[in-house]
Amino acid sequence: MTLKKKQSSTTKRIAKIKQLRKQEPSATEIVKGIVEGDKAHLARAITLIESSNQNHSKKAHQIIEASLSKRTASIRIGITGVPGVGKSTFIEAFGKMLTGLGKKVAVLAVDPTSSLSKGSILGDKTRMELLAKDPNAFIRPSPSSESLGGVARKTRESIILCEAAGYDIILVETVGVGQSETVVHGMVDFFLLLKLAGAGDELQGIKRGIMEMADGVVINKADGANKVEADKAKIEFTSALHLYPAKDNNWYPKVLTCSAIQNEGITNVWEMITEFTNLATKSLSFDKNRIKQNQNWFVETVNDKLYHNFYNDELVKTELNKLLLEIEENKISPFFAAKKLLKLKESP
Repeated sequence: MTLKKKQSSTTKRIAKIKQLRKQEPSATEIVKGIVEGDKAHLARAITLIESSNQNHSKKAHQIIEASLSKRTASIRIGITGVPGVGKSTFIEAFGKMLTGLGKKVAVLAVDPTSSLSKGSILGDKTRMELLAKDPNAFIRPSPSSESLGGVARKTRESIILCEAAGYDIILVETVGVGQSETVVHGMVDFFLLLKLAGAGDELQGIKRGIMEMADGVVINKADGANKVEADKAKIEFTSALHLYPAKDNNWYPKVLTCSAIQNEGITNVWEMITEFTNLATKSLSFDKNRIKQNQNWFVETVNDKLYHNFYNDELVKTELNKLLLEIEENKISPFFAAKKLLKLKESP
């Protein structure tokens, strides 16, 4: 074969490869890839469900529906705590411990979205470098998109996809920016709250709120000179939690200490979650909680659809801009403007 023919053949082959790359796989192909453990297909599917593109919605819906029948048994663990508590470091140590036990671990890490630029750093894979390289782990950072509670808008769907991919443990890391954070409690089996000693957090133990929802409290960074403070905080948090009634499965939340950076006390956290899960399964509260999660998912999906259908209506868009201008010029009150806008979609 001449040099010219070889170059022509190579050019054609490269062009064919590029063409194949451009071809979007079907929903069936993506689901097949997910079930077979292909991380690229799983990531592609999550991108589709997170997309606001209407053309992606139908395909994403098909993937979710098909994945529902492929799901494997899993434990969903929500992990929250204030920024700086060491969530990413803890999750990496915890995830590596779990994969060492033969578990497949998926981490759905939610990054805060800027209300100004609408951008997110999405740096969780960088912070969890060792876990990201683990063949039995999957890390997916997603923007919170200003959603309430610091949980990405499509986190529930992402959980379904990860379960279809055969992941045993689903870790949902939240932003950790306030009490609205408790929305994660409605989509997980175990809600883990990370705390710091000596940061004033001990006082939160006497408040009803996020502490009341916690199934377990872990005081992180219990190492070095901070070890004494961590042990003291453990006693104070334990006393505070005794003020609350037991959970539906007669579980009383436990308080543990750990050092994620030194990999100490991590195994104890898993033992606590296993004990909780066994108790919840025996009391049937585990299944009841899952049913409640599905009901909440249904209601929130309806609300989400109503919201988007309303604001995507051309008549509403036109009237909305007019009313915003009238409010700016003080020609109408915000309350009357809202009433006027809503009347556009009222049934006759």
